[in-house]
Amino acid sequence: MTLVAILPVPTTSGDVAYHAVAGDRRSQGRTAGEALDALTAQLPEDETGTLVVVQSYRPDSFFDAAQQRRLAELMTRWRAARDGGGTLPAAEQAELDNLIELEIRASAERANAALTDLAQ
Repeated sequence: MTLVAILPVPTTSGDVAYHAVAGDRRSQGRTAGEALDALTAQLPEDETGTLVVVQSYRPDSFFDAAQQRRLAELMTRWRAARDGGGTLPAAEQAELDNLIELEIRASAERANAALTDLAQ
């Protein structure tokens, strides 16, 4: 069975995109369904059983409340800079990029943990 996690991720335009993750496969879409469809197209035919987990974006052991707060702060600063025609300082942009990557990795870890729970 393939376990797919779908999580919302802020976009550079201030909207939300959805990232779907299954192991080392990733996709994104404007909706959770679009992200899932793009990911399922990457799966081999023998992986027909799929369990989908939509991340509620609450703090957990994979991406904690402090990381979520900092991500929200940086996204607010990023939007303000963008709306003013500017950009974030390089260090803050790097931190924002890192937090987004950490949350994507956390979704994969959540998916693996859920799969392990199902197997028990």
